[in-house]
Amino acid sequence: MRRFLIWSALAALIGLILAGLGYWAYWNFYSRFQPVTISRNQAQIQQLLDEASWVSGGGGGEPLYIVGYRDSASAQRYEQEEVAKLQAAGVEPRVILFARADREGLAQSTAAERATIAELWLTRDWSLYQRWAATPARNWTAAGIPQADGNLARSAVVDASRQFDERLTALLSDAGVHITYPLILWRDRDGFLKACGCADSRSWAFIRDDLNAPDRVGQATPVDELPAAEAYPGDGSPAEAGQTPAMPYPALPAIPPANGQTPNGQTPNTPPNAGTPRQTPPATTPRAAPQAKKQDDTTFF
Repeated sequence: MRRFLIWSALAALIGLILAGLGYWAYWNFYSRFQPVTISRNQAQIQQLLDEASWVSGGGGGEPLYIVGYRDSASAQRYEQEEVAKLQAAGVEPRVILFARADREGLAQSTAAERATIAELWLTRDWSLYQRWAATPARNWTAAGIPQADGNLARSAVVDASRQFDERLTALLSDAGVHITYPLILWRDRDGFLKACGCADSRSWAFIRDDLNAPDRVGQATPVDELPAAEAYPGDGSPAEAGQTPAMPYPALPAIPPANGQTPNGQTPNTPPNAGTPRQTPPATTPRAAPQAKKQDDTTFF
């Protein structure tokens, strides 16, 4: 009886360990990358998104909001790799940028970044955003853009971008979203608002699946799917059915006649050697054999 109880307890312990490992593997490799369906504060979150000054390249499809800051490497990578796939599915990506607030007296943004944020929120200029995104952050000087520092109106716009991020992250955290950037928000096919802290690229596949976006865009056509090339002879005319096209004859240049003569030196309509007497070759006289001459050592002929 004691042995049975020991083995039963050991089996139960092993079962609990395996169940714990299975749950951890499911959460670590799958569940934690899934988006969160927003069940609380949907109206407030949607109002924030509608009132924010987003920029977009157009498209007119269902909107998907990308919230981030300029120096976020994961946000830049998401835009480079995923925006074209979303657009192929009829989705309109809308980018909302904010300037990070200072932390413990240390500035988290540059003066050029704050000036550009204020300009984007005021003008929503998509071409300006494209130029900014294509330029390394350390090389961006915001040339031609009014400075936000020292300008009361533009500084208020920069502060508004920060307040938008603080309010949005508070509402999403209350709904169970783990805050990482970029923050992606969209509505699924049933109209439910979903959100994802998508710093990890393993979360991106769930968004594509939810929006029916392709995994790749711009694929080359496989060789076996290309149309068969038609064979034509050298003159460019299609070959007749059941016949193999022949190689064309080479085009040789014509020899122009000289003084009205044909290329073989005869006049036209005159047979060769007509009117020319046949000449007899002259007779040849046989040569005499050379005589031997005796010298000191050798005889030469």
